[in-house]
Amino acid sequence: MNVTLPTTTVNLTSVCVQIGDSAISDLLISVYAIAFVLGLIFNILTLGPIWQQMRRQNILGIFLLNLSISDMLFIFTIPLWINYYFQNHQWQLGVLSCSIAGFFYYSNMYISIYLLCCISVDRCIVVSYPLRPKTHRSTRCTWIQCSAVYVVVVVLHILVLANDNLKDAHDDLNNNDRCYETYPMKKPIALFNMVRVGIGFFLPLLVLAVSYWRVLATVDQSPGLNSQTKRKVRLLSYGVIGIFSFCFAPYHILLLIRSLFFYYYGDDLSHNGSYCQFEQKIHFFFSFTLALSSLNCMVDPVLYVLVSNGVQDEVKQFFRWPRSTKTHTECTLTVSKRGKANANVI
Repeated sequence: MNVTLPTTTVNLTSVCVQIGDSAISDLLISVYAIAFVLGLIFNILTLGPIWQQMRRQNILGIFLLNLSISDMLFIFTIPLWINYYFQNHQWQLGVLSCSIAGFFYYSNMYISIYLLCCISVDRCIVVSYPLRPKTHRSTRCTWIQCSAVYVVVVVLHILVLANDNLKDAHDDLNNNDRCYETYPMKKPIALFNMVRVGIGFFLPLLVLAVSYWRVLATVDQSPGLNSQTKRKVRLLSYGVIGIFSFCFAPYHILLLIRSLFFYYYGDDLSHNGSYCQFEQKIHFFFSFTLALSSLNCMVDPVLYVLVSNGVQDEVKQFFRWPRSTKTHTECTLTVSKRGKANANVI
């Protein structure tokens, strides 16, 4: 009876979807803790070798360096999310910190998606048209691609933050704040989510599928490649598709379902309405798929170290060098082998 009009608007979070103390928070903390610890370790271990590959003007090394930078920026914000779920979905650090954490979270997600997409197209062109002039594979062109991905994703998310009223998540009645868990959804946000799923997930997934289908078909028919090289090509292809399927697909599919459901059934916003009941039932699964997407930051460096001869050799030498000395002959063979690997990194 004493609730004012603004409070009625913002308090829909607590009325429409009840988010309280539950085992959900413990599970999400575990997922984010794994992403933070392993992601930090793997990215630090591979950053030096990847930097060496980039300095040798290795194209894949440039893509990997940009992936690592994006992953590291996101990893440093993961403790904020761990604290959020430790407090049972209560954000006690202010709206600005919520905006910053969300900015790095979603920016990293789509920077990773589009950089993986760029890598897949590059691999496809190299394997399918090995004799064509490789002007598109210059280091300058690669840096332009990476910069374009960063600029487009960052600008779009800045625009979203500028128009996103995160203060709506504040619950004055219960003295509780949420971060990116504002219910009900709004129609402009629902429409934006549909576009985001289409352009940010399904379109890159289509490009990935076509690129690696072409790569696999070409490699299988190539008599000049040995079985080990073919195995690495298959591992890279299946690995990238696996990242999309495991890390990104569940979140985007549920986001699309939520947006479509609100668009068609969002008129009934009462606690017992069909929309709020649906959001209540799906809240755990949506939160969990969002947490799964964070695991991408620890999978990228492992995948490419396993399949890239250049980066793999750099990792071995990077951590072996302080403990061993090599003769002149061994050094010469290592340089020769590394040059060969860099010339044909799959």
